[in-house]
Amino acid sequence: MSFEISTVNVNGLRAAARKGFVEWLGSTGADAVCLQEVRAEPGQLPAEAGAPAGWHVVLVPSAAKGRSGVAVYSRAEPDAVRTGFGVEEFAGSGRYVEVDLGAVSVGSLYLPSGEVGTERQEEKERFMAAFLPYLVRRRAEVEAAGRELVVCGDWNIAHREADLKNWRANRRSSGFLPEERAWLSRVFEEVGLVDVVRDLHPGVEGPYSWWSYRGRAFDNDAGWRIDYQVATPGLAARAVKARVERAASHDLRWSDHAPVSVVYGAS
Repeated sequence: MSFEISTVNVNGLRAAARKGFVEWLGSTGADAVCLQEVRAEPGQLPAEAGAPAGWHVVLVPSAAKGRSGVAVYSRAEPDAVRTGFGVEEFAGSGRYVEVDLGAVSVGSLYLPSGEVGTERQEEKERFMAAFLPYLVRRRAEVEAAGRELVVCGDWNIAHREADLKNWRANRRSSGFLPEERAWLSRVFEEVGLVDVVRDLHPGVEGPYSWWSYRGRAFDNDAGWRIDYQVATPGLAARAVKARVERAASHDLRWSDHAPVSVVYGAS
């Protein structure tokens, strides 16, 4: 039986709910939806966004009010839930949650965005250094148990030149730094996980998933591909279709990101 997973940074779920997220959720065919940058606690959300009919919601807010926060919405009730990835510094950061849905573990990741020359970039680097061993361990654990893993979310790194429109102007910008790109290469080459969307769209520009609200970035499709579904090889091999659900026009956007959706075929 095939299933679909979507992931999107909502840029504040309360605002997104007012702008169109609720309608999108009601129309999606996804079996699981991963959210990042929720920036709200469950009690702060309207029912149609925080506890929508037909969905099981696991929401992990940040201890810092109004920041970060991740969630997984699923049609089926999760068999297990894991919050964080075992590193004390990031235990209350609201940056990672993982749920077991049948034979697949689905993670929602909000990797720090960073800013060159600031503590935010240092935090991002510490996060990456801590998260890589977790991915190594989880891949081994799930495959030893005959299961699969997909880590969906805002990875805040454009891996290749094809992953952002204006790459020449951003070579010294957080999100496209050589050391960040090299780290993501390690995720794919050393850990052995697969960039599912790129695997299905080889040799093309994008498809971009984030556009700045400034200027005419969206209208000119001057975007970045920083939202990924990164899966174990067995699951990635089952991916049959991937798409970025780009809004038809700038005024119809409910986030500066667009949902990235993948359909996986039966095993």
